[in-house]
Amino acid sequence: MLELKNISFSADDSGKAADIIRGISMVIPDDKFIVITGPNGGGKSTLAKIIAGIVKPSDGRLILNGTDITDMSITERAKAGIGFAFQQPVRFKGLTVLDLLRISAGKNLSVSDACSYLSEVGLCAKDYIKREVNASLSGGELKRIEIATVMARNISLAVFDEPEAGIDLWSFNNLIRIFENMRKADKNRTVVVISHQERLLKIADEIIVLSDGQLVKRGPSAEIMPEIMQSNYAQTICPKIED
Repeated sequence: MLELKNISFSADDSGKAADIIRGISMVIPDDKFIVITGPNGGGKSTLAKIIAGIVKPSDGRLILNGTDITDMSITERAKAGIGFAFQQPVRFKGLTVLDLLRISAGKNLSVSDACSYLSEVGLCAKDYIKREVNASLSGGELKRIEIATVMARNISLAVFDEPEAGIDLWSFNNLIRIFENMRKADKNRTVVVISHQERLLKIADEIIVLSDGQLVKRGPSAEIMPEIMQSNYAQTICPKIED
């Protein structure tokens, strides 16, 4: 369980403090698939980075399973069980997919075990295991490989920042299937996804809506989705993936 206590974050804007996150308090329970959504500029990605330790809050505390992690580094939080996937996965020239999975797992994974993670994200292992994580891979392939690295780490809290960014419809459909499988198969992992996408919102156990740096709505998908779709910012929250 992750508890956020009065989390705030301000950034410098031409010499003035701009409030990005404003006093957010909430509990992210275990064994849930949660989607955080809201209008652009509402603070979603910043909040995800605060959870991962990439950004330190200006005020407030983060408590993970009873331990205060506010001052922990990214590495310390990773060891505590938090994983983070970027909007744009990093490319590593000279590093193979197998190398990356082994680094993520923190052990010398067998080829067979590494291939099983790739299979879980819909990639033919024999075609990818020896490939470099470089520009030869498409955005959709990189996203799925990054999800495989999260699975390999066996973490308790996985945070994905707009996984649909920069991919086509075919890749997006594959991502939806992967997240649906994660939601059904692994009851020991909480998954938090930052997303605008209606299809991800619909499969969530809970939806959290941020606007102007504040938590404005939270509840089961069946309860929150109708409110979102009838709101003034529905088109901002739920744009379509283009063919």
